[in-house]
Amino acid sequence: MTMPVTPQLASAPPARPTARRWRPAPALQATVLLHAAGAVALAAAPSSWPWVAGGIAANHAALAAAGFLPRSCLLGPNLARLPESAARRAEVALTFDDGPDPEVTPRVLDMLDEAGVKATFFLIGERAARHPALAREIVRRGHAAENHSHRHSTAFGWYGLGRARREIDAAQGAIADATGVAPVYFRAPFGIRNPLLDPALARCGLRYVSWTRRGFDTVARDPHRVLDRLTRNLAAGDILLLHDGITARLRDGGAQALAVLPALAARLAAHALKPVTLREACRGDAGG
Repeated sequence: MTMPVTPQLASAPPARPTARRWRPAPALQATVLLHAAGAVALAAAPSSWPWVAGGIAANHAALAAAGFLPRSCLLGPNLARLPESAARRAEVALTFDDGPDPEVTPRVLDMLDEAGVKATFFLIGERAARHPALAREIVRRGHAAENHSHRHSTAFGWYGLGRARREIDAAQGAIADATGVAPVYFRAPFGIRNPLLDPALARCGLRYVSWTRRGFDTVARDPHRVLDRLTRNLAAGDILLLHDGITARLRDGGAQALAVLPALAARLAAHALKPVTLREACRGDAGG
């Protein structure tokens, strides 16, 4: 389809989320205590340095490993499932990463319209700036546009506090300018993060989101396997992950997500589950 371009009227800039107070996760508090205890031990018994060094190295290794566990809460709050109130309403959240893509995203939007499904799109800032009409169309059709970093760098999980904040801020500006609505949720590229991401998100007023289950549609070639991964043990409150940007291609050249979406929407309907945006699912929730 040809995406209609809606004229952008002059208006006040979208309101940014309010910065929130950062509270270190228990694992990070324990890390600080471990380092302090190590310093005390070294002062009292310098010969204990091998044990102190080993303990600190093990702690850092554990924190690094937690960054590769997308659903972990060790590094900070992580919305991997919808609140219980949303589960009681039989709601689920269908999310798409890495767009907007001028070839795939319009067709995803049409399929969602046909199924009466609302979704959340985690947009890459540079792509939103490159395709602002398409980003606006996502919001115009009743979906939500959230922050998935500005450049989707493979090195994002190793960014320091300042660089992470600049990357997140750049995406906030690009997505808000394109859609007229500022994001309130963030998902890290590849789901990889480090202990410095949570304070950066707090400064930007964003809430971190991962997923309950994903289809691995960027690597899998069989739509049936993708669908099975997304729907096995499917339950109210689940957050499902697909991609409308970087997506695997089938042998006929079609996008994997497009092959999966109709069957997924039918399966959700069969289970009497209601797909809504994250903002809708988390309405009234203290963390949302």
